[in-house]
Amino acid sequence: MAENGGVGLAGTAPDDSRPLIFFCTGNANKLAEVQQILADQDVRLVAANVDLPELQGASPAEIAEAKCRSAVRQLHLSEAELSRNALVMVEDTCLCFNALKGLPGPYVKWFLQKLGPDGLPNLLAAYEDKSGYALCTLCVAEIGPVTEEGGEPTFHTLEGRTDGIIVPEPRGPRTFGWDPIFQPHGFKLTYAEMDKAVKNSISHRYKAMEALKNFLSRTMRR
Repeated sequence: MAENGGVGLAGTAPDDSRPLIFFCTGNANKLAEVQQILADQDVRLVAANVDLPELQGASPAEIAEAKCRSAVRQLHLSEAELSRNALVMVEDTCLCFNALKGLPGPYVKWFLQKLGPDGLPNLLAAYEDKSGYALCTLCVAEIGPVTEEGGEPTFHTLEGRTDGIIVPEPRGPRTFGWDPIFQPHGFKLTYAEMDKAVKNSISHRYKAMEALKNFLSRTMRR
């Protein structure tokens, strides 16, 4: 893991002409899923561990863009990286309970820290409606030489959503957040019980990455 301007970056080869995506996350599980989902794309995915703000009172799209703006400010990219019109990408993930009008939503990380996967389903104990959805919001910044000169990057927001139900008790390994309590529609398994390849073909993150692939196909044709 090379160091670049105080930010942890995987090394970038100067002669690698593939589109360059800096994915800003410190979550190894998220990184592994994105790597698998984008494995069929001719891109270079670089992990960047930056200190992203935790925001309240904003929509998922607003939160993702604020995080992306912060990431762009923190990354100190080389002239070679900037000349390749690299992308900086951040993700914000929500778990939304319909009976609670979308809560915990973007605050699910804090709910999970306080309640754990055993306690989260109890929020729906008084409600018949156990439905919910998982939402992945990406913000992608197009950066280049103009950014280094003080110009403004172009920000794009992309989303992926998977509907399902919240199961009353966790099922499956407890290695990735709230995966043990979310069962997508059309399946009898929770995310945690699924084979990773199956999950990564139907999940909210997969759908957001499909939107990213469409975005990449448009931008690479410019």
